[in-house]
Amino acid sequence: MTHPLRFFAIAALTPVVLIALGAVFGGLFAVLSLLYITLLSFFLDEGVSKIAATADADADFTDANRLSATLAGAHFILLPLVVFAISGGTGIGVWASLALLIAAGLFFGQVSNSNAHELIHRTDKRLFNMGKWVYISLLFGHHTSAHNKVHHRFVASEDDPNSAREGESFYAFAPRAWIGSFVAGYEMEKADSARSQKRRMNPYVTYVAGAILMLVLAYLIGGFGAVLVYLFLCAHAQIQLLLSDYVQHYGLMRTKRENGSYEPVSDHHSWNSPHWFTSHLMMNAPRHSDHHAHPARPYPALRLPTAMQAPMLPYSLPTMATLALMPTLWNRVMGRALANWNSIRTQPDSAEKL
Repeated sequence: MTHPLRFFAIAALTPVVLIALGAVFGGLFAVLSLLYITLLSFFLDEGVSKIAATADADADFTDANRLSATLAGAHFILLPLVVFAISGGTGIGVWASLALLIAAGLFFGQVSNSNAHELIHRTDKRLFNMGKWVYISLLFGHHTSAHNKVHHRFVASEDDPNSAREGESFYAFAPRAWIGSFVAGYEMEKADSARSQKRRMNPYVTYVAGAILMLVLAYLIGGFGAVLVYLFLCAHAQIQLLLSDYVQHYGLMRTKRENGSYEPVSDHHSWNSPHWFTSHLMMNAPRHSDHHAHPARPYPALRLPTAMQAPMLPYSLPTMATLALMPTLWNRVMGRALANWNSIRTQPDSAEKL
């Protein structure tokens, strides 16, 4: 494993170990898992000023794919283990259960989501299906279709449910994005099936059937209490995913041409974050502009644009996601950042800079 890739492995696999130990033994391990993904992440982001290295886009990414597969496999072990532990299966205490519940929800929503997002962009069907089933296990299977077929096509436009408008609160955005992406993804898959020369089952059948299967498995793990724990973890993870979409495209809209089409997607249609630790923790998900420009580009090779090429978040992506839950503070911080970016874009030489 190459040196830069080791940072991704260390950052993303450490909470797997802490959460697993917390689920079995509770106590200090449960608390450490929560501190790792909250306070430690924040202080390392703020304290380490270096920029994560960028791999050559033509390099061999076999190890990167193996790490993604390992994280997906860990997800499928952690999720039932955490549900079992919190529903009373391992005998950990109430406070340990609460710490574990929050830490695991953050991990599934930030790390598992970022990794699954990476996997559903891979052409290898085995990797793609691993990512799809990670989303299904979080009762969010439709994201597999909606992200690839709706979000990437219509990002930063009124036709994309997952692009937040300026002034729109997260609490208004979240239900619109969830329902809108579910419906839009289904319509895209339905249209693709109608155009296909081969008979193909709409993947939404798998998403729904898989969700039912997961609920049954949760019940078998620990009865209705386990189902409630599982539903909370899924809701927590889904909120993290929706917060990422909300933050990373907030207020950035593409110009609509006279013929009804939109201008091409550019670096300046996504917010980015240069923070070293959470870039590794989240598989370079904060380098969002380059991902939209090159959706198939593996995460170690994603490039970070300059502050003149694309808007930069005032703080790390997880920190901004937390601020988004407080609309007054969000409007103050992000309103200023958006105004500053719009002023850069309207400068006479901005076209050359962009």
